[in-house]
Amino acid sequence: MTSMQAILIRCMQRVPTIQHHWYAIPLRLIVGYGFMEHGYAKLARGPESFAVVLHAIGVPLPDLLAWATVVVELLGGFAVLLGAFIPLASIPMIVVLLVAIFTVHLPYGFSSIKILSFDAAGAHFGQPGYETDLLYIAGLVALAIGGAGPFALDQLIEGRLELKRADDR
Repeated sequence: MTSMQAILIRCMQRVPTIQHHWYAIPLRLIVGYGFMEHGYAKLARGPESFAVVLHAIGVPLPDLLAWATVVVELLGGFAVLLGAFIPLASIPMIVVLLVAIFTVHLPYGFSSIKILSFDAAGAHFGQPGYETDLLYIAGLVALAIGGAGPFALDQLIEGRLELKRADDR
């Protein structure tokens, strides 16, 4: 067996079971932080500015939905970051992403990075496609199905409930 074959075999072997849930930590960090960052940006610019955008693309009740989007992004992102109630929090978060895909990003195709030109000022980019939204959805689905992983608030809550049940017996 060549050293290259040995490397390939080693790369294809399963990670030991004890480490399977560690995937959730980087997913929670980037998805949670990303959502919170987007929510904070909308809040910092003023939800009424985002409501103008929603109105322009034909979303009904733009003022209400602007605030709802900010709340979903901030609280949902925080819940994901903490590993709390991810299956429940994922539902409105995915709805926000689907609305973004179908009302904004779909006409621009898949790719989220489109270099239009490059000059002395740097790169100039076109409108982003729906790639990043799909990545966020995939991350949320993976966390909802696979669990929040280690250091999750859900584990702490579950542990306390199990202790309470044991005490009640």
